[in-house]
Parts: sequence; C-alpha cells; structure tokens
Amino acid sequence: MIRTNLAQIAERVRVAAHAAGRDPAAVQLIAVSKTVAPERVREAFDAGHRDFGENYAQELRDKSSGLDASIRWHFIGRFQRNKAKYLADAHRIHALETLDQALAVGQRAASPPSVLVAVNLAGETSKGGVEPRALGALLDGLAQQGAVVVRGLMCIPPPAEEPEASRPFFAELRALAEAHRARGHAALRELSMGMSHDFEVAIAEGATWVRVGSAIFGARPQSG
Repeated sequence: MIRTNLAQIAERVRVAAHAAGRDPAAVQLIAVSKTVAPERVREAFDAGHRDFGENYAQELRDKSSGLDASIRWHFIGRFQRNKAKYLADAHRIHALETLDQALAVGQRAASPPSVLVAVNLAGETSKGGVEPRALGALLDGLAQQGAVVVRGLMCIPPPAEEPEASRPFFAELRALAEAHRARGHAALRELSMGMSHDFEVAIAEGATWVRVGSAIFGARPQSG
C-alpha cells in the first residue's frame, strides 16, 4: 500500500508541475513520518523514497539511529534549544524561528546546517514562525551570525477544507522569498509548503518541497 501511495503521489506531483509549466524534478516530496512506526518508514525506503519528515526531535533521533544512513531527514516541527542536539544531522530544518535556535543547532553541527525560516502568514497564535514584517530583520541577523545557511522559507496556511483557500498564503510566501532575494538574500530558493490536501496548489505557486504524510502512510490515530 505504501509503495502504491508513493507512486500515486509522485504522479500527482508530476502532473501538477507540468500544469504549472515547471520541471517536476524541481519539486521534492517529503514523506512525513511522524508517529509512523520505523518498519513502515523502512517500507517506504525500500520502495525507493529517501526524504522523510519528522515533527519531534527525539523521534527523529531515534528513527535516524535505527534506519538506513542514506535517508535524508527533514525536521519540520517547532523545537526548543535544548532539543537542538538531536537535529545536527538533519538534511533540512524547515521551521527555524529565532537567532537563538540557529546558534543552538549551528554549535552542534560539523558545518552550518541548511534551514528554512518558518513564516506565520496568518498571524495564528497556535503556530510558530516569524511575522512577515519581521522576516527581514531575522534574515539579516542570521546572515550576520553565520551559524546556519538559510535556503528558503516555510509556511503552514490556516486549516481549510478547500485546497484553493491555501493559494493566497503560498503566493505570499513566494513573493516574500522573491523580495528578500532582491535585497541580497540570494540563497532563498526553496519553498516548503503544501501538505496532503493542498500540495498541488502549492506546486502551482512555486513549492520546491511538499510535505505529505497521511496520503502516503494513512490517517494517524487520534489521541485521547
């Protein structure tokens, strides 16, 4: 089932990229494996997939130590400084929010880690991320600090039933990246946006990383 789901999602990514006039190779799929048992991650790996996303630092640590070393782990959740030690080997950290976080992960890595800055486009108090108006100052500070390499931006739009409701947020993130590239942050080339229900809209708006979990691994059990 996981192999079939991966193939179906890959085909949808290809179709969405072509429809947007983009090269499908420019869009990478992250299989979000939070709370997914390691044997099911291994099943996806055996099907040829290599990029996996985790939301909890200790879960990433545990899975990465027990699964194939060629897996590219993406940390896509929020984290506190004391959890940074578990993220030093992540291929990408997708939700950096502060200079302190950057320093914490940079100090524990052999070379400056590649990160994306999370932007809270809707001002939701339940979500992390820097406000758009504060993004420039954070990017400038990160560049001056040199603890990480900022590769792009990440967002999670407000929940909505219709995928099209996410489009304005994806378009805004793309515009922010373009604006800050123009003011000197040339490395802002990656956009982490789009999940199981809206990744095709995200691709149309320029996503380079799409984060898909339930459409690959199935619905997660509800807690409580």
